Amino acid sequence: MPPRKKKKAEPKSRGLTPGEVGDEKPPAAAAKLAGDVEKDGGAPLAVYRDPLGGHGQVLAALPIELVDPTPFQRDLSETHVKRLTGVLEALDRFLDPIIAVRTPEGRYWTPNGNHRLASMRALGARSIVALVLPEAEVAYKILALNTEKAHNLREKSLEVIRMARDLATRNGRTEDDYALEFEEAAYLTLGVCYERNGRFAGGAYHPLLKRVDAFLGKPLSSALEVRRERADALLELDTAVVAAMAALKERGFESPYLRPFVVARINPIRFQKGGKPEFDETIAKMLTSAKKFKAEGVKPEQLARAGGPSDE
Repeated sequence: MPPRKKKKAEPKSRGLTPGEVGDEKPPAAAAKLAGDVEKDGGAPLAVYRDPLGGHGQVLAALPIELVDPTPFQRDLSETHVKRLTGVLEALDRFLDPIIAVRTPEGRYWTPNGNHRLASMRALGARSIVALVLPEAEVAYKILALNTEKAHNLREKSLEVIRMARDLATRNGRTEDDYALEFEEAAYLTLGVCYERNGRFAGGAYHPLLKRVDAFLGKPLSSALEVRRERADALLELDTAVVAAMAALKERGFESPYLRPFVVARINPIRFQKGGKPEFDETIAKMLTSAKKFKAEGVKPEQLARAGGPSDE
């Protein structure tokens, strides 16, 4: 049965009217936040309700020295910062407010504005305009909120595993509770792999992991141990795959698709439909097949047909 199409929303059927957005009596949490911003040396510019869900929020100018990126997000791209700095300097305007949440220490975390923040600092700015939200948990919606620069697989995975470690120290909730924040279970396993090997070719394994890796119903502290074990298994598999690639190269095969080709050849669920294959069993079977890989049985036309994504 084909999936049902999502019903299109009726025009003007949801959210607030312009007058309701600017209601003079915003939610108490937003009003308190505006007061805190002022105490911190910032300037609340507007307190209003979000037009979609009616949530209270504050548009504010913040002292730039009080603003930090969330400590678990991806590293800065110096190339992107340089390009963005040039654009801001040419325009002589800052037109895209960052999102921020206030910490108990009176600092402001931005989950989606690290590059803009770095560019404003590079230009010597004293303040930065932010959409400040009362709900601190928004800081963990990094992937959904990002509007600056598309994440690649490595950046996403590192950001998610760092986020998981931070959250594990805060409460006893399960990994599965954070499915929205983490987006994919595969990012957690790949994140550990990338921490151990910054050049790990995660792109070759990502399609497989999306099928066999699932969020765990364990508290995050316990789930992180499972992620370490799964990363160990995946890195061991990759070592065997690299050996198979070396055997192919000895036979004269040269292609950017060698790793995806080997991974596809040893994948026991490649043509399996339905169900959720088990991670440990699948990776164990692949490891056995990789160690038995026979390069002499590969024909040039088979590799030529493989194509697909390169290592990263």
